[in-house]
Amino acid sequence: MTKRMVQMMLGCAAAVSLTACGANGETGSESGAGSSKVVTLEVLNPKVEISSQFEQMVRAYESENPQVKIHVNTIGGGADDRADLKAKFAAGQGPDIFTNGGYEEAKLWKDYLEDLSDQPWVKNAYDYALEPMKLDGKIYGMPVNLEGYGFIYNKDLFAKAGIETLPKTLTELKMASEKLNAAGITPFAVGYSEQWILGVHLLNIAFAHQEDTDAFIQGLNDGTHTITGNQKFKDLIQLLDLTLKYGNKNPLTTDYNTEVTMFAVGQTAMIQQGNWVQPMLDQLQPGMNVGFLPMPINDDTDNDALAIGVPNNWAVNKKTTDEKKAEAKKFLNWMVDSEQGQKYMTEQFKFIPAFKNIKTDNLGPLASDIIRYSKDNKTLTWNWYKYPDGAGSEFGPAMQAYVGKQFTADQLLEEFQKSWIKASK
Repeated sequence: MTKRMVQMMLGCAAAVSLTACGANGETGSESGAGSSKVVTLEVLNPKVEISSQFEQMVRAYESENPQVKIHVNTIGGGADDRADLKAKFAAGQGPDIFTNGGYEEAKLWKDYLEDLSDQPWVKNAYDYALEPMKLDGKIYGMPVNLEGYGFIYNKDLFAKAGIETLPKTLTELKMASEKLNAAGITPFAVGYSEQWILGVHLLNIAFAHQEDTDAFIQGLNDGTHTITGNQKFKDLIQLLDLTLKYGNKNPLTTDYNTEVTMFAVGQTAMIQQGNWVQPMLDQLQPGMNVGFLPMPINDDTDNDALAIGVPNNWAVNKKTTDEKKAEAKKFLNWMVDSEQGQKYMTEQFKFIPAFKNIKTDNLGPLASDIIRYSKDNKTLTWNWYKYPDGAGSEFGPAMQAYVGKQFTADQLLEEFQKSWIKASK
């Protein structure tokens, strides 16, 4: 997603290789005494933060549509939903509705993506939000929402430490961390047992700060650019080192839920996450006084930006039955067009909608900061779905090895380069 695309609205994680993907062989229909046929849909939901809210929305839809039964399987957070999806398709039990990141991942899964170009929701989607799932002029996925990430900070703890000016450069972030430490407050919650926090979100910042990110990625593919020796990647390691120096103990055994909980209960002042954690914070600590900070990798002025993009897209399994495909499409349209569906998306999920017909009131402080940064054109792109197949899956483990002192900084960059070359061949 480019800055221009974000402006239009508001003014390649690891892809998978499909070796044996089949359709869901079950008809998904049931017959009850005195009732019409019921169509059963299987949905793979990767958003663990809204698992209970999503289930509630599904029950609301079923009450309005008694001819449909929806089974939801939520896998995400610390679990690998893509690996689970691949296994289900390989076993001939692919879900009827699943998610796809778009770009390179959409190309890999194209044979299993139903063409959704004619769906009513398309006309209401922001143009930029359709780009990840647009292939050959057709639309193969419905954007889930708009998200942004950076460092979420506890405003009350910052005030307690006497931090009056919010850090927007690496030097300022170090100074703020020292003030927090002096006040007896652990600056960062670091859950680096999760590969995606390191190899997807953190590493993306170095890609997003390239002068022309798409050209840089193309240069990596054709050999005219390298990660080794690139200053932005060297700078990123400085930021990683800072979070380790001022973070909680045992980062490699701290998982996603533990990390978020530590931050929510006030054990730490900052956490590298996105507005998707708002529902979790609301449950753990209602009314928590939080906001976003950028993730500065150096002292340049362009560090005052948040990474903002479309995290995922709902796709319909092209290999399932026509009956199921029809009901799956109805459900997706209901999510974004009905009053009930829109309320769940904004009031319960706290989603920033990717659709012009959905109002964005009362989404919480994190979403408000995302919208503010977007309006101010202070945005960084999401790029992991643009990586060649297999590259992204090796970045996280390499960064964990660095955290565990198995690699030096130079060796880590060499590992990145090796992984890219191998995947792009």
